[in-house]
Amino acid sequence: MIPASTAARLTSATGPEGGDWRLHWRDALTDPAELLALLGLQHLSTQLPAEDAGFALRVPRGFVRRMRHGDARDPLLLQVLPQLAELDRVPGFVTDAVGDMDARAAHGVLHKYHGRALLIASGSCAINCRYCFRRHFPYAEEMAAASQWRQALAHLHGDSSITELILSGGDPLALATSKLEALSAGLADIPHVTRLRIHTRLPVVLPERVDATLLAWLAALPLQKVIVLHANHANEFDADVDRACAQLREAGVTLLNQSVLLRGINDGTDALAELSERLFAAGVLPYYLHQLDRVQGAAHFEVDDVRALDLVKDLRARLPGYLVPTLVREVGGAASKLPL
Repeated sequence: MIPASTAARLTSATGPEGGDWRLHWRDALTDPAELLALLGLQHLSTQLPAEDAGFALRVPRGFVRRMRHGDARDPLLLQVLPQLAELDRVPGFVTDAVGDMDARAAHGVLHKYHGRALLIASGSCAINCRYCFRRHFPYAEEMAAASQWRQALAHLHGDSSITELILSGGDPLALATSKLEALSAGLADIPHVTRLRIHTRLPVVLPERVDATLLAWLAALPLQKVIVLHANHANEFDADVDRACAQLREAGVTLLNQSVLLRGINDGTDALAELSERLFAAGVLPYYLHQLDRVQGAAHFEVDDVRALDLVKDLRARLPGYLVPTLVREVGGAASKLPL
């Protein structure tokens, strides 16, 4: 991990300790050269792309503190640092890798699977993951919250088969809790929606977001509550993340995790086993291990299916079944995620 002197620089006058999560959000690192300098890797600045590949760096300082100083192959750093390989145009890697645009059912609503509807709640993230399957998504035109949820709620009202509402993005917890409260108030007269699922990276990368206001909202919700976290490596967890997970569980939330299999980051049995063990230690159940969505700019992260299946086979021999995530691929137009 990074030395104490560097950690102090990350929590200096421009890096708040504790307090309002929005201060930490605003203080995120956005300059790749600054990130490398903080990690003692400034010599790598010459290897940065001259442009941001249309997807800027963004990483909270607390997440940077979990990176290993001087390690150019640190698995947390590689998830966020822009690479020259992102500029390559690789056949089969496209801007809409999972058919989101074909699944639009109303403004900000994607309806892919029976019984579930997904709202693009926000276009913002606390961290920009370089492999993000929505890195090219037109958020400015497709956010459900922008219209005060009106079209989304109308769609939910009109389809009694929908029992689960999924909030995604971007990151839905990027929204102020008051915005989330407005949505849940609108769900009060839709009796067939009985479960709320939130897909978020914030409790992992910015655990300060799990504050008293958010917890009070979650605890008061009359719906079943599921939060699907997104962590790819055991090093993403620290005491602050553990605390956030414990508080979410105390608010009545079931915690699951989905990961993406990423070359050079977690494509080894040890890394995946350690992630599952670390998740469970924090009270989070491994759920999905996704094969990479083939989004333009992310081809250098791909792990082939043969290797992926071998890794899961090794995990089954090493871990109890409940700690082995299901290996899946999302295919546009399919009726569900496809197990491999």
